[in-house]
Amino acid sequence: SGRGGKAVTTVADVPLDDSGLKELAGRLKKRCGVGGAVKEGVIELQGDHRDAVVEVLRADGYDAVRAGG
Repeated sequence: SGRGGKAVTTVADVPLDDSGLKELAGRLKKRCGVGGAVKEGVIELQGDHRDAVVEVLRADGYDAVRAGG
């Protein structure tokens, strides 16, 4: 909501503290070459980057699954 119809990839329920989320968000933004932010424990990346995000999370040992269409 409030995104003006633009695609946004969100990453939620990652068991990290705020500094860990910010570090992960930085790596994801660099990997995808986009901007983004951490808001209320959820990482938001500009654009549809679900495949790349799942790839990075699985490489870090998380059991990541895709959501959405």
